Amino acid sequence: MPILGAHQSIAGGYYRAVALAAEIGCDCVQLFTKNNNQWRAKALTDDDAARFQAALTKSGVKHPLAHDSYLINLAAPDEDLWHKSLEAYAIELLRAEHLGIPYVVMHPGSYTTTSEAAGLKRIVQAFDQIHDKVGKLKTKTLLENTAGQGTALGWRFEHLAAIFDGVGEPKRLGVCIDTCHLLAAGYPISNAKNYEATIEKLDRTVGLKLVKAIHLNDSKKDLGSRVDRHEHIGRGKIGLEGFRLLLNDPRFAKVPMYLETPKEDANGEPNGKVLDQMNLKTLRSLTAGAKEWRASKQTRILQRRESQARF
Repeated sequence: MPILGAHQSIAGGYYRAVALAAEIGCDCVQLFTKNNNQWRAKALTDDDAARFQAALTKSGVKHPLAHDSYLINLAAPDEDLWHKSLEAYAIELLRAEHLGIPYVVMHPGSYTTTSEAAGLKRIVQAFDQIHDKVGKLKTKTLLENTAGQGTALGWRFEHLAAIFDGVGEPKRLGVCIDTCHLLAAGYPISNAKNYEATIEKLDRTVGLKLVKAIHLNDSKKDLGSRVDRHEHIGRGKIGLEGFRLLLNDPRFAKVPMYLETPKEDANGEPNGKVLDQMNLKTLRSLTAGAKEWRASKQTRILQRRESQARF
């Protein structure tokens, strides 16, 4: 069975995110380590970390994952914002380290008034300075592919590869793939043929071994729209088949997958617990008959490769 979980709130304490995840049947959990829309962060205590780790042990929830603040922009051409972002991201890594969280997911950044090349160079410089600042840590960064809104970088696999190629310590980085962002950026995954083409391109460009986490979100917007709007599983432009292909792909069997689907109902009222349970139920229903499906899929892949080799 795939490793499935969801992003949960830290309101009331970090351990509460774990308790909420366990309550709805998650295998893994993602959380913010601070208010994601503020630069300031409340001091993190040893007691916070101890209670968080105790909750993981007691609940059996594994693979905790942190997501950084949306304010951070490591590609920013503005010097003040860039240095503020460097400082803030260093703190994100240190907070995750304190909590015992192995990875922090982050959006690479937006180049705003410059260019893709300049923005990517800026990100590489930022990571090198951040790594020097924080020293050796167990916690690593996962670059998240983006939808490509505005001047956001990371929507092309080549952007992620360029960051890996440029940084001084690439082993401190990995990748988190978001399904909604894939589709919005122009990478289709809704049927077997285009799913395989997208995953093979990801492997050629970045490498599947670097994929350490996956965000499971359907998309409200169309393929190539470059608009980031998450939808409930099977109710958007990806559809159930795309998620069935991903969930039953043996290449991702050990990669934890986290829902970031809407937490509000149709009336805009908070109902995260019920909606997360609904999406988890949908996802788990797609793994029925997975063993037989994987065997037939592997046969199809081998047949296609043999056919290509003949020509």
